[in-house]
Amino acid sequence: MTEITQITPEQFRETAAHIEAEVGKYIVGQREVVRHTLICLIAGGHALLEGVPGLGKTMLVRTLAQVLDLDFARIQFTPDLMPADIVGTDILEETEGGQRLFRFQPGPVFTNLLLADEINRATPKTQSALLEAMQEKTVTVANESHRLEPPFMVLATQNPIEMEGTYPLPEAQMDRFLFKVNVAFPSSQDLVEILNRTTGEVEPQVAVVADGATILAMRNLARQVPVASPVAEYASRLVVATHPQPQSGGTVTAPDMVRRYVRYGSSPRGAQALILGGKVTALLAGRYNVAFEDLRAVAAAALRHRLLLNFEGQAEEVSTDDVVAAVVDSVEEP
Repeated sequence: MTEITQITPEQFRETAAHIEAEVGKYIVGQREVVRHTLICLIAGGHALLEGVPGLGKTMLVRTLAQVLDLDFARIQFTPDLMPADIVGTDILEETEGGQRLFRFQPGPVFTNLLLADEINRATPKTQSALLEAMQEKTVTVANESHRLEPPFMVLATQNPIEMEGTYPLPEAQMDRFLFKVNVAFPSSQDLVEILNRTTGEVEPQVAVVADGATILAMRNLARQVPVASPVAEYASRLVVATHPQPQSGGTVTAPDMVRRYVRYGSSPRGAQALILGGKVTALLAGRYNVAFEDLRAVAAAALRHRLLLNFEGQAEEVSTDDVVAAVVDSVEEP
């Protein structure tokens, strides 16, 4: 496949459509999940996939790697997993001349798509081993930094139901994920189609339709999409409205649901996620600038994991999706 360094908006949409079509050969339904995962990859961010077991989260990541001809690695997070099991470690080797030297043995994090399966099963020390790789795209071992080759993306999964023996991700680590994508249970029609595809004699085959260079070219194009001042102001208002306390010098008032149920609102990374996700969404829709509707399309995925509910919100089992919806409804366009 010829390496692509530049791509046109038309090629961008065609490539994205081909990727979604090929992934759809394995993943039944879940169009929003596939779309948001692809947006994350193109935008250069990471995704947290939340859903009960058996919904195809691992298959989604594996199929995406096949369609894009990218390196793929899977780590099953367990309580006894150590940081060195993720990033790698220095091993002592003896040369032919009898000298002993340390050589760095890379861990599974040195890949393109890294599936962190059940990330909340590992201890906080092991979870934090991913932070540098996610934010800086580097790994530091024994005071030596090793760079990760782009594109690099972490797709972490967690089960929202079974919380016994887990270590919930702290807010600072949740904030490193560009999107949090909820994987819903399939409908009865989709479940029938899943049975047909997975229990039959013929297994679906996917084709390679792009590569890492194409994804980087798509990322570069998305970064060039202009954002008008009113749209950027709208993204800022959405994030400010997630805070129950008025911000200094601000004119945005949080809706009643935020003031009643939210303890802390989104960080500035939430606004960055809105803009980056909006740029990719605009190109996918055939627009050459970000519109207000592009921000609304990604608002739930960009903000739902950045809101910390208070005790009353947790006691009444309020969903952060409902809070984000209230914010979107209350914030007017400039």
